[in-house]
Amino acid sequence: MPRELDDLDLRILKALALRGKEGVRKLARELGKSPSTITERIKKLEERGYISGYTALVNYAKLGYQVNAVTLLQVDGAYIEQVERELAKKPNVRAVFDITGEYDIALILSFKSVPDLDKFIKSLIRNPHIKRSMTSLIFRVIKDTPHVEEFLRSVG
Repeated sequence: MPRELDDLDLRILKALALRGKEGVRKLARELGKSPSTITERIKKLEERGYISGYTALVNYAKLGYQVNAVTLLQVDGAYIEQVERELAKKPNVRAVFDITGEYDIALILSFKSVPDLDKFIKSLIRNPHIKRSMTSLIFRVIKDTPHVEEFLRSVG
């Protein structure tokens, strides 16, 4: 763990990761500290970049996004970063990863239908800088978490 973080900082990060919606007062009671102490610590964690934002974990399948896919792309090396930036702006692209190996970019995609996914993939391969693509449909999500569980387990 970074030396600049103490046990209270780590416990705050864990609590926010697991129950981000909780109020400061409840968190302060749980950690045995004053609300002002917890508020100040959270502010410092945000300023130092340990907390980059807050969001709800939305169940997109319930909203009709039933088609999930992983797409791997081979891209002309001089254009990888440009293509990544363009892809990151696409509304159905949930994640863009710069990877090593046979492919250069990995995408996590969510769509309401297979024809929507098909249209997206066909638009991708029209990009002259994309040399090759491989898409796999995700049948079932076994695990999809924003957390590093090892960290969560290691903090008291």
